Amino acid sequence: MKIILLTMGLLFFGLLPASVAWSKSGNDLPDVRAYGALPTISMVALSPSGERIAYRMHQDGKHFAVVYSLAENRHIASMDLAEITPKKMYFVGEDELVLVGSVVRWLMGYKGKHEWSTAYAFNVKRQEVRPLLTPGDGVYKSQSDLGTIVGMSSDKKYLYMPALVPDSVNDLSPRHSLMAVEVDSPDRPKVHFKGRNSSVDFILNKQGEVIAHVLFDDHRNLYRILARQEEDWKEIFRDETSIPRIAVVGTTPDMTSLVIKAVNSGSRRIDLYTLNLSGGELVQAEIGRGDADIEQIYMGLDRVVLGVRYSGFSPSYKFFDETLDQRLSAILTSFPEHSVWLADWSQDLQDLVVYVEGSQISGSYYKFTAGEPPQHVADTRPHFGPETINPIGKINLKARDGLIIPTLLTIPGDRVQSMKNLPAVMLPHGGPEAYDSLGFDWMAQALASRGYLVIQPQFRGSAGFGVDHRNAGHGEWGKKMQDDLTDSLAALVERGMVDPDRVCIAGASYGGYAALAGGALTPDLYRCVVSINGVTDLEEMMRDEEREYGSDHWVVAYWADIMSAGDTGKDRLREVSPAYHADSFQAPVLLIHGEDDMIVPFEQSRLMYKKLRRAKKTVQLVELEGETHNLVKSKTRQKTVEALVGFVDKHLQPVNAKAVVM
Repeated sequence: MKIILLTMGLLFFGLLPASVAWSKSGNDLPDVRAYGALPTISMVALSPSGERIAYRMHQDGKHFAVVYSLAENRHIASMDLAEITPKKMYFVGEDELVLVGSVVRWLMGYKGKHEWSTAYAFNVKRQEVRPLLTPGDGVYKSQSDLGTIVGMSSDKKYLYMPALVPDSVNDLSPRHSLMAVEVDSPDRPKVHFKGRNSSVDFILNKQGEVIAHVLFDDHRNLYRILARQEEDWKEIFRDETSIPRIAVVGTTPDMTSLVIKAVNSGSRRIDLYTLNLSGGELVQAEIGRGDADIEQIYMGLDRVVLGVRYSGFSPSYKFFDETLDQRLSAILTSFPEHSVWLADWSQDLQDLVVYVEGSQISGSYYKFTAGEPPQHVADTRPHFGPETINPIGKINLKARDGLIIPTLLTIPGDRVQSMKNLPAVMLPHGGPEAYDSLGFDWMAQALASRGYLVIQPQFRGSAGFGVDHRNAGHGEWGKKMQDDLTDSLAALVERGMVDPDRVCIAGASYGGYAALAGGALTPDLYRCVVSINGVTDLEEMMRDEEREYGSDHWVVAYWADIMSAGDTGKDRLREVSPAYHADSFQAPVLLIHGEDDMIVPFEQSRLMYKKLRRAKKTVQLVELEGETHNLVKSKTRQKTVEALVGFVDKHLQPVNAKAVVM
């Protein structure tokens, strides 16, 4: 059901099906900790035949990778994930599952802890797991990112993985080369292609030969693509830039051209192009849209591009195979006004697995086989049925300079028909070059369950709404990006939807920075401030990036550009750093930070805590033991959401509802 309130310009997504009545009382309100629990089932992957699935299972505080036979209707293998935090997993054969995982640990030769990632192979028959690349085993011993796979041999015997490879034991400037790793014997990797210090990607043909070599030289600010032509290498693309402006994503089916992702100068959207390997001609792929960015490319390990996903509050797709494209369009139609995420597919494309979430579904996997009825695979949050999900709406608000700010609202379910004078929480997203989507946002749902309208503006600087919207945020941290939050709140107050005297601001990562900037730069607006893994001192952040990458690295140039338009002077960065405005805070502050956050170090919140204490402000610091930037552990996520909701309740007059433990 869709309800359009023309007087407010507000569109609600599938608020309540006719058969479901919203239920919220003191006896059936979920325990707030239930919102922070990790999904029971996640990361569903499909085997090449489509007859097996693999998934991550979280149960009683333990994690497993499980392989299940759909044909035999039984579990056939499992793997304990106690030592691995998987980021993704996929089959490379019926009996071989690859997991890309990470762990925070000390690395030899480096100061402090680092997040170390690699890929693991799990043999289903033998139920044996082994790392595919290990630091020091044929590759440089002090490197943290060993989880990338860029290709597979036609006989499925070898995986091709980039790694830093020294020329000798004393080589402190190793080349970025390509390793051939035997799946069954990964302890004997071989150098498959010797790269350079500036190598960033390798494209292989079906015979495993490198046919394109992508390089970016930070010292010379030079991006190049070389193509193999007989025995020589020819430069087919060159761009002098401090930050790469294009990305090689894969190849066309005939492997005569590379597929490139870049900005379309006409539509000002991210589009696809092909770059011919023989002549270097750059041609538009005719798959881009004027109303959405291409944000995800779908391809197999051979990197042949099959299709794309477009940006938007709900995803949409386009595939080059017309039959597949029509099937996926029909699947989206089956779940109107929900987000349908393509999770995996079989080798022959006859079987598809999708993940669905939205105002009526908290997260479910389905398998669609051509010519057969859909098969429900699993619910990720079985405790959250349609009657407990708070509905999600969208509204276009306007900033003071006229820029449109697309905004998601998570609405307390029992207030849909009386959205007047609600207490509210401003919840800006992280990134900042990211955006919110229609789905089960555990923080937003937890807050809405307690009676708060949750506001998620897609402020300038957000991705997904065109390059101009994204670029409008460059250099505007603490300035126009912050104004967009202020103006979004003002617009909702003017409509009578929000009580201006009962508003808090909270966020994680960049959202944590924005929350603190809200407390520092617009102290009259918010009754409380919550920052989770947030940046507090931009000057120190830039120093951390320079120590990590080197002062001339493109990552450093990127952060300087988006934070302060390249001006990294002390005065400019301190002007918009919350840590240097502690005296301005009026609202109490809650700081939550992961102990092992390798992206925004814990010291950022510790510094903010000290500054606020010295200024005699009300502040609390919660340290999440063993947690990283993305809050990947159920226990610490539950601790986070409990602290967040409790803090907001304390300062926005809590809803009188008794929670039940689930």
